[in-house]
Order: sequence, then structure tokens, then C-alpha cells
Amino acid sequence: MPQTTHPKEETPALVRPGVLRTSINVEPLTCTIGAELSGVNLGDAARDADLFAEIKQMLLRYKVLFLRDQDITRAEHVAFASRFGPLEDHPVLGSDPDHPGLVRIYKDLDSKPEHYENALHCDGTWRECPPMGAVLRCVETPDVGGDTIWINMAEAYRRLPEHIKTQIAPLRARHSIEASFGAVMPMEQRHRLKARYPDAEHPVVRTHPETGEQILFVNSFTTHFVNYHTPQNVRFGQDHAPGAANLLTYLISQAAVPEYQVRWRWRKNSVAIWDNRSTQHYAVQDYWPAVRKMERAGILGDKAF
Repeated sequence: MPQTTHPKEETPALVRPGVLRTSINVEPLTCTIGAELSGVNLGDAARDADLFAEIKQMLLRYKVLFLRDQDITRAEHVAFASRFGPLEDHPVLGSDPDHPGLVRIYKDLDSKPEHYENALHCDGTWRECPPMGAVLRCVETPDVGGDTIWINMAEAYRRLPEHIKTQIAPLRARHSIEASFGAVMPMEQRHRLKARYPDAEHPVVRTHPETGEQILFVNSFTTHFVNYHTPQNVRFGQDHAPGAANLLTYLISQAAVPEYQVRWRWRKNSVAIWDNRSTQHYAVQDYWPAVRKMERAGILGDKAF
């Protein structure tokens, strides 16, 4: 039965008492992350500021929201996502020509298997200002397979050992598109991509600009720490290499902990809305050569602090 109970007490109570419409059913999917909404249409929310505000507050609380049976137009999809802020283009995939900011992620029978998505990642951290979030709608999906997993990286940080929190508090790290999307490109094309999107530097622990939560902010786009080599951290060369690399690997691996995750099974016209600042995700690619077609509107973000 749908319920309106909320995750454990550590989660910030961001939804004001009495503000939610009784027509919106909220069903938490795990104790840590994710809720399914029913009784709401995103086309309506694109036109209704109050309804959108309620959904946004729930997004801040649950970090990823799921909806079924959203038979909305591309224009409504873009209009809803745009309420969060301006939309971004993707440097590799581009946008739908009639709906700027809407990226078609189509894996059809003519596509060869690709594996750049099936890594735990936070979208666009190779940007100086990573995306705030995204709205992803399923256009077509296999009967079985093609699920997506989201991870609560605020919970991942909260449950780190205290001595690790102390060690990583001052650290900053590089994030690279060249080492990820660019890796399959010819050298000259890869260098042009990096020239357009130079490596970005972000804190290893980010503070969420709206909730104040601290978030473990490293993922598969992260290449190395930039300020690890100090007298406090490095006595001998082994402390720096592989010491720093081992620490980064350990931090990145926290996203693989099942207790921080929710897994969503897609159907046509299902939608996921996620806060990219506090989550990572993983697109399970277990379905090729079956067809999977998704459309995503990514929302511009701000600098991580």
C-alpha cells in the first residue's frame, strides 16, 4: 500500500507538514533512497508552480523520484525539467533538434554494445559546474533487463569511518571527460574534447547547496587527488603512489554498497527524476541486442563547494 512515511530520522525533514497534496501518493522504495510517486502527471507539474514545488521538495528528501505511466510530450518533458533551471547540451550525444536540452539515449539493433554507461558515476563532474539533476523518460525498454541503480552519496559519506572523514576533509580531486568519453576517440579528437572541456577540480566532500548535507563527491570520472602530496600525508613515495590511488579507489567503491542503493525496473513512459548533486547511478547493460530508448533532460548546476 502506498504510504507517506519517510526514511529514517537522519534524513532532513524538508517537506513542510501539510504542504503535500493528498492526491500525490508517496511510496519510499528503500530506507535510504528513492520514492515512487503516483497520482501526479508531470505535464500538469510543468504548468503548475505549486505542484512543481511539492515535487522538488520530495526530490530533496528522497534524492530520486520515480513515476509510472507518464504519457507526456517531449515539450512537456522539457518544460517540466526547465522548472529546475536551464537545460544543458551533451558534448558527445547532442540534443534533439526540436527540443534543445533533450538528449536521446537510443540503444537499438543497429547499435554495437557500448559500456560507457555501466559504471557508477555522477553526471558531468568533468564540468566546472556539474549538472544539478536530470529527468529521464523511458520510450522503449526490453521486457527484461536495462534497470538503473541510484546511490545515496550523502549516506555513503555519513557512514564513512571518522578517521577517513578527517583525512579527506581538505582534499580536492580532478574529474576528466578525456579519460572517460574521450578514451575511445582518436588522439586528435580526444585532445580537442579536452581543450573544450578541461579537467575540472572539485572537493572530495561536497556540501549540498540546498540541504546542507555533506556528500562523497568522487566517481568514475575522478582521476586523482590534486593536493594529497603534503608532509602530513606523505612520508615516503609509497604513501603517495599507490597510497593516494588506494584511498581514491576505496572512496569510489563506496557507491557499490547495496545499503545505499535503489534499483528501478523500467517500463514505457516511466520517469526518473534525480538530484545529481547527491547521487550516483549505474545503467545496467544486460539487454543487448534488445532495444532500449531513453530521453533525458539534464539541468545545469552550479560550482561544487
